[in-house]
Amino acid sequence: MNTQNIIGYSLVPPTGKSFKAMSPASNTELEGDFSAATAADADAAMQLADKAFAVYRHTDAKTKAAFLRSIAEGITALGDELLNRCAAETGLPIPRLTGERGRTTGQLNMYANLLEEGSWVDAVVDTAIPDRTPLPRVDIRKMLVPIGPAVVFGASNFPMAFSVAGGDTVSALAAGCPVVVKAHPAHPGASALVAEVIMQAAKKHNLPDGVFSHLFDDGYTVGETLVKHPKTKIVTFTGSLKGGMALVKMARERDEPIPVFAEMGSINPVILLPQALQNRAEELAKTYGESITMSAGQFCTNPGLLLAVKSEGLDRFKAALGSAIVNVNSATMLTAGICSNYQKLSKERMGSDEVVVIGKSEKLNTESANQALAVVSEIAASDFLADEKFKEEVFGPYSMLVVADDVAQLETVIGSLQGQLTATIMAEREELAMYETMIDKLSAIAGRVILNGPPTGVEVGNAMQHGGPFPATSDSRFTSVGTGAIKRFVRPVAWQNWDNALLPDALKDENPLGIWRLFNNEWSK
Repeated sequence: MNTQNIIGYSLVPPTGKSFKAMSPASNTELEGDFSAATAADADAAMQLADKAFAVYRHTDAKTKAAFLRSIAEGITALGDELLNRCAAETGLPIPRLTGERGRTTGQLNMYANLLEEGSWVDAVVDTAIPDRTPLPRVDIRKMLVPIGPAVVFGASNFPMAFSVAGGDTVSALAAGCPVVVKAHPAHPGASALVAEVIMQAAKKHNLPDGVFSHLFDDGYTVGETLVKHPKTKIVTFTGSLKGGMALVKMARERDEPIPVFAEMGSINPVILLPQALQNRAEELAKTYGESITMSAGQFCTNPGLLLAVKSEGLDRFKAALGSAIVNVNSATMLTAGICSNYQKLSKERMGSDEVVVIGKSEKLNTESANQALAVVSEIAASDFLADEKFKEEVFGPYSMLVVADDVAQLETVIGSLQGQLTATIMAEREELAMYETMIDKLSAIAGRVILNGPPTGVEVGNAMQHGGPFPATSDSRFTSVGTGAIKRFVRPVAWQNWDNALLPDALKDENPLGIWRLFNNEWSK
C-alpha cells in the first residue's frame, strides 16, 4: 500500500503534513502514514492532466476498454487485502464490501463494453443536399467528445464504488477525460491500494503520463485548488449539501465557470397507500425495517421519510415496525464525525414536542465505538408542514413517519418536498388509478420513482437514473450511476463541410466502427 500521492506515473515525496487513517470501530490509528498533498501538488497534477488530455482524448475505444478491464482485474487481484483495509477504515462488514467490490469491477467492465459498442457518442449525420430548395443543405455531422480533465472527490460511504475507481472515475476515463482524484480522508489506505492499480493499468496500456493522479488531503486546501484550477473542466462530488454547494459556488466564480455534478443528499419519501397497508402491513414493516437500518442507514437512498393517511392498517404497520427496530443491533458508522452528527440530529428530532418515537434500537454494542442506534419516529402532517427542519436529511438509520388526516393533506405534504433522488409508492395495483395526481407530483420531484420496493439498492445499468432535482443534486439532467453517467463528461461538436477522410471515424460515410447512428434521419449501423 503506497501512502504517497500519485501524480501521473510519479510518486510524490512527502511535502505536506502526514496523517493516519482511523478505525471507526475502535477510534484508534491504523497502519500507514499518509502525506497530505499541497497546492503545488494539485497544480502539478492538473498541468499533467491537461497535457495528457491532448493525447488521451484521441485514444481508441479498444485501448480504453482494455484499460478499464485491467483496472477491474487489478482490483479483484487485491483480494482480501483491499476488503480488510476497507473494513478497518469504514466499519462496514466484509459481506457488504464484497458486494461493493463486485459492483465496482462490474461497472468498469460495463463501461468497457459500452466503449466497444460505441453508440454512446450519439453520432448524427446529415449529408449535403445541394439541390434542396429554397436553400441547399450543407453537410453537418455531430457527435459527443470529451470535455477535458476531471476532478473527482471520493465519497465516504462507498470506499470502492464511489471512490478512486468508482462510477465518476470510470465514466470520465471512458469518455476520454484524464482524472485527478482527491481521496476521501476517511479511507486513505483503501484509496491508495486502488490508485496503484489504476496507475499500473495506465502504464500497461501505454497511456499518457497524467491520465490519472491521486492526491490525499486532510483538509480543504487541495480540493479548493483543484476546483479553481484553470485546467480543470469538470468536477464530481458525493456528500453533504454544504460541501456540494461550496464547490458549486467556487466553480461559478471562476473566470471560466465549469460544471459541478454534486450529489448532496435526499430523504427519499415513501408513500404507503391505504390498501397496501391494509393487506400487508406487517410485510411492509419488515421490508422498511431492513431498508432503514441497512449499513447503519448510510445510503444516499435511505428511506428517511414515510408518508401515510391514518388507518387501522397504518396502526398495525407502526406496531410491527417499532418491534422490528427495537431488535436491530447498533452498527458502526463510517467516521466519528458522521456518528456524532447522527446522534445530534436524531436526538434533536426526538426531543421535539411534536415527535413521538415509534421504535428505537435497544441493542447497543458497548465493545465498539461510534455506534448508531436505529430510530423511527412519528409526526402529524400539520406539524411536519409547520417546520422545515423535519425535511432535512438525518444521515444514518433514522426515518420519520408523517401521518396525514386525509389524502388531500398527504398531497400537501408531498407538494412541500424539495428534490429527491428517489420517491417510492407502496400500493396495490388496483388502487394506483385513484392517486394519479400524487404520482405526478412525485415524478416532478424525484429522479427515480419506485413502485412496491425499497429505494435502497441502485442497479448499475443502462436505464438507471441516479440524480434528482435540487437539492438532491446540482443538475437533475444527469445520472451518476449507469452508462448514462458518461454524458456528464462530454459535449457535442458538429463538423460542417469536412472531407470524409478528415472526419472522426464515427462520422465517416462508411461507418468503420460499425456503431448505431442517425444517418439522414434513419437509424443505421
